[in-house]
Amino acid sequence: MFRSVVIVGRPNVGKSRLFNRLARKRISIVHDQPGVTRDVISADVEDGYTLMDTGGLGLKAGEKSSAAIIAASERQVGFAVDTAALILFVIDGLDGITALDDRIAKNLRRSAKPVIVVVNKADFGDEKADHEGIMRLGLGQPIFVSAEHGRGEGELRDAILQKIGLPPVDPNAERVRVKLENGRVPGPICICFIGKPNVGKSSLANRLLRSDRLIVNELAGTTRDSIELPFEFKGRDKKMHPFRLIDTAGIKSATKLASSVEYFSRLRSLEAMQRSDVVFLVVDAIEGVTHQDKAIAGEAVKDRKPIAVIVNKWDLVLAAFKKPGGIAGSKNEREYREKYEKALFERLFFTPGAPLIFVSAMSGFEVDRMLNAAVKLHKTLDKKLPTARLNACLSFLTERTPPPAIGARRFKIFYATQTGNRPFRIKIFCNREEQLSESYRRYLEAGLVKEFDLSGCPIEFDLVGKPRGDAVDRSGWK
Repeated sequence: MFRSVVIVGRPNVGKSRLFNRLARKRISIVHDQPGVTRDVISADVEDGYTLMDTGGLGLKAGEKSSAAIIAASERQVGFAVDTAALILFVIDGLDGITALDDRIAKNLRRSAKPVIVVVNKADFGDEKADHEGIMRLGLGQPIFVSAEHGRGEGELRDAILQKIGLPPVDPNAERVRVKLENGRVPGPICICFIGKPNVGKSSLANRLLRSDRLIVNELAGTTRDSIELPFEFKGRDKKMHPFRLIDTAGIKSATKLASSVEYFSRLRSLEAMQRSDVVFLVVDAIEGVTHQDKAIAGEAVKDRKPIAVIVNKWDLVLAAFKKPGGIAGSKNEREYREKYEKALFERLFFTPGAPLIFVSAMSGFEVDRMLNAAVKLHKTLDKKLPTARLNACLSFLTERTPPPAIGARRFKIFYATQTGNRPFRIKIFCNREEQLSESYRRYLEAGLVKEFDLSGCPIEFDLVGKPRGDAVDRSGWK
């Protein structure tokens, strides 16, 4: 049995707020609208167990959630309960016990799993609670908490550890955490799917996990939280590589957010990207690269994340060319692919050398290539760039295509050296840092990517200009 604790209950009783309180992180989206949480959200808690938040049980189909999504969400709850060592059954202390609470309690008694009844919203004491109804649930003495204000948090944490026990002690664990030269602690490769709503991010994640852990529906915006899941993959090098996968909500334009739920979904997706080692930008094989795809790629570049571009739904392209007429403007699949690639990199010109992988979540076509690309990117990020070769490359690039003149001067490089990884940091000693134009910066980045085989990896220039006027020369400038 995993050391896992799952939070269940009907909609809008404060499960996500309690999850964030116990995890001590703002992970689950908290909102008054019922049914915001759909997939199972998990977090490792400092007390040594995995905490899982679930969607509300008994939600009715309506405008915000279809019957199919609700059914899938409740299946996710069942999965979480089956794997849990302990269940926290959250009820609303202000509402009294409802028929749905009774029905959930009946199912929990059948599961024979340990249960703690958590009466939430007991902000000012428990005098308003339905004590008789709570005891009628047959699940033992409750704990009264306020997930919003922290009341009863310590008592609940103690009760959880009493039920599941303290974490096992590793006899070898002074936990020697070996660090690489750049300070990174070895661990799972954290990958993140980003993209517009409904491009197939959750379907791709399920394909990699070889399960239906994530809810998939044709309704755009089905995923709202960012969901993290661990798995392993055997790469081309025949080694097993641990991964941590983050599936995110579709990133809408900030100007098109229709609700606070969509706002927080977007925020969580951008935060997930910042925590990732490698970002998979998912685009639609038929629709092509849109203005929003370009904006999302720009967010990843701004965060200096390595990017692989994933063209999903390629099965639709293959199927189209098996029919008379194919796709207008292309004779065959190969020509369509070439035109697609050219158009894609014309739009995403600021992602030099990013791996481009054509896949199908539906059929499984080429999905393993994504993970092999992530392994390669992850290794590449630790490269050391020899100083002599770095300077020779920059010298060649500036001689082949001189920088544009700005005013009466041109940008000039005197010396460069690598100062860091993840992203690659290059300190460049130059005449005037403000004279490096954005287009010429991209030209230099693309040249270094090609020379050192850094495809998809971000490069950051730290420019140090020559002292001006009569400043005393203490930095080696002549």
